[in-house]
Amino acid sequence: MAAYNHHLLSLIPLFYCFLLTSANTYKDEEKIPIFVNKVGPYFNPQETYHYYSLPVCRPSKVEHRSLTLGEVLKGDRMAVAMYDIHFKTDIENRVLCEVSMSKSGLETLRSAIEDLYYFEFNFDDLPIRGFIGHLEEGHILPHRHKIYLWSHLHFAVEYNGNQVITANVTTNGHEPVSLDDIEKFPFNVQHTYSVSWKPTSAKYSERSKLSTAKFFPKSLEIHWLSIINSVVLVFLLMGFVVIIMMRVLRNDFAKYNLNDDMDVDEMDGDDCGWKIIHTDVFRFPPYKGTLCAILGVGCQFLTLCFGIIIMAMLGMFNVHRHGSMNTAAVLLYALTCCVSGFVSSSFYRKIGGTKWVWIIVLTASLFSVPFFLVWSFTNSVAWSYQSTQALPYTTIILLMFIWLLVGFPLTVIGGIFGKNWTTSFDAPCRTKNIPREIPPIPW
Repeated sequence: MAAYNHHLLSLIPLFYCFLLTSANTYKDEEKIPIFVNKVGPYFNPQETYHYYSLPVCRPSKVEHRSLTLGEVLKGDRMAVAMYDIHFKTDIENRVLCEVSMSKSGLETLRSAIEDLYYFEFNFDDLPIRGFIGHLEEGHILPHRHKIYLWSHLHFAVEYNGNQVITANVTTNGHEPVSLDDIEKFPFNVQHTYSVSWKPTSAKYSERSKLSTAKFFPKSLEIHWLSIINSVVLVFLLMGFVVIIMMRVLRNDFAKYNLNDDMDVDEMDGDDCGWKIIHTDVFRFPPYKGTLCAILGVGCQFLTLCFGIIIMAMLGMFNVHRHGSMNTAAVLLYALTCCVSGFVSSSFYRKIGGTKWVWIIVLTASLFSVPFFLVWSFTNSVAWSYQSTQALPYTTIILLMFIWLLVGFPLTVIGGIFGKNWTTSFDAPCRTKNIPREIPPIPW
């Protein structure tokens, strides 16, 4: 895990790690950096493992790439690949390595191909994906079950000037290696690769759209006109309802406040439904702290969601830096802790609370403690399966420091401002000192 310590520096400065969009330029025959990343089942992209966990071509010493916080949270574990690719240099059937597999290694590879494992590489910050092998099934009687390994990869790269625009990997034109009926071990497989370069007129600013390969099935398609139409309709309906309700409630509040000397039972005779308990509507709840903590955390998450949406609409995320949105979410969560502290402390003081220090601690731990317990369980399961979704201990320490040094102090500062700037609670109608008795409801 020590190989990932460098991603601690990805927070210095905080926002530049995901806002910068510098373009890589290359000279003719200059080597292009390519990294292997992860593998996993196609129909469960959240289950990922390190690429070198399979019996594939790997160097004698694995060198990992320094990752940002968002990339680690995403499950990326990039390492230097053995492919020797140079800018504008075509390659025809070059030998990468020869893998000698034992019986257990062959079974591991066969199981991965049966589960439709895909691999993900990183070529000049462009993700390229393909399948480890090919599963062929057919006929009920007799049943045919054939497993093949793709031992050759072809990299098709498009460039414009001195910049890489798109990159893709295919296996067309080469026969796979059959992994059935292997009796002699060790079983040797020779891996090869080829590279073709093609000029294009597409600009570097368009490569995020061009390189977004539809590898995974897309079930979400945004229709902006329908969204705008729905939003306008919802706001219009909400406006109509609010106007009607405000007129009705204003008349009711005026009647209740003008008849302070009238017997409450006489007033209840003409009322029905929730109006019967109008003298108990604005009574303070018994668990003030829990209510205020939930309100503060909810306001914080609303601020966090709107912040990420606005940043995405303004194009502030670097599309070529993987996990930039995860990094932004972690940092914005820590920075918006002041919102939860301010809202919870202000409302707690407004409804008559006195132990405002306790409410700040409750607000800070309301989401963190349950999230930490759930995450500990899922992370332990991922760690037991050696999945890349398990966070390294350095990332765990980093997240704890972010919460302790940024999140919790901002919660305290927001709580102090909320306590000092709060106003008294002004209920629109009177509240009885003795609560109304609510008859028990049969089970």
